[in-house]
Amino acid sequence: MKITKNSSLKSLNTFGIDCIAEKLIRVDAKEDLQKLYDDKTLLVPDQLILGGGSNVLFTKPTLAQVLLIEISGIKTLDSDSISTLVQSGAGEIWDHLVQNAIAHKLGGVENLSIIPGKVGAAPIQNIGAYGEELANVFECLDAFDLSSGKFVKFNSKECNFQYRNSFFKTEGKGKYIITDVTLKLLKNRQVNISYGAIKKTLEEMGSPPLNPVNVREAVIRIRTSKLPDPSVIGNAGSFFKNPVVEKSHYESLKMNHSEIPAYNQDEARVKLPAAWLIEKCGWKGKRVGNTGVHEKQALVLVNYGNATGKEVHELALEIQSSVLNEFGIILEPEVNIV
Repeated sequence: MKITKNSSLKSLNTFGIDCIAEKLIRVDAKEDLQKLYDDKTLLVPDQLILGGGSNVLFTKPTLAQVLLIEISGIKTLDSDSISTLVQSGAGEIWDHLVQNAIAHKLGGVENLSIIPGKVGAAPIQNIGAYGEELANVFECLDAFDLSSGKFVKFNSKECNFQYRNSFFKTEGKGKYIITDVTLKLLKNRQVNISYGAIKKTLEEMGSPPLNPVNVREAVIRIRTSKLPDPSVIGNAGSFFKNPVVEKSHYESLKMNHSEIPAYNQDEARVKLPAAWLIEKCGWKGKRVGNTGVHEKQALVLVNYGNATGKEVHELALEIQSSVLNEFGIILEPEVNIV
């Protein structure tokens, strides 16, 4: 554990937004949390729990206390002829866990390759991409309860996973610190190539065998061709969630936008691509001062180098207003705005 004062968070968030933590606490062991609880350090109100900083937008110049979770390590807990339970520290880089799974010929997370961030954030966000999401392979997690000072375990039901949402973004927000995440990965899992771009990319790759290794390669090619590298241009990936609307609303939109794409969720609802809605409102590739919308992916808001979090947030609000006026749909941010 290491504690520093008046520390810049610019290098600790993928947007590259500068923000000062009056106290920055780097936690690299579960035991650190017990010590911090016992000396009442964790009782500071409105403290921020930070992982990889890939899904956060700082809009304030300073934060009183930031806990940077750096608990690492990946290990096998149990294995049989069908599956393997793999546990990872919350501070491990997410794609390191994906690479570990591929190296051990385990399937289930290949579609989630190179999603930025750390493992501890994965269940909070219920990360997903290309037809898969964390909930599909989740077994359980360990967390520190900030109210009781005890370590607790959550199963999938208790996490209440939903589309880019979970218990930890709603009722449990700010009340727990995730320390470990356990996934159930399969040894002979049939790969999921239902997402159209994966099929097309595999064909471009020469139609190799359908296995996690090749699906991961296809996903990496897709993501790197469409999404900007945060080390080159600041961003937090998809800024908004894809909205789910009633089919009746969708049918009314088709009267003026016959080409609007939609994906069935159930008998009454469909999911619409937020990127399409944003692009139709003229935002794709548009720059506003130091920030803007990426030229290849309308879901990605970017920092051209000197943007403040307030500027990015104001742009997001303008985009929300445009989509609401044009389509009657409220876009919900996927990024945590602090």
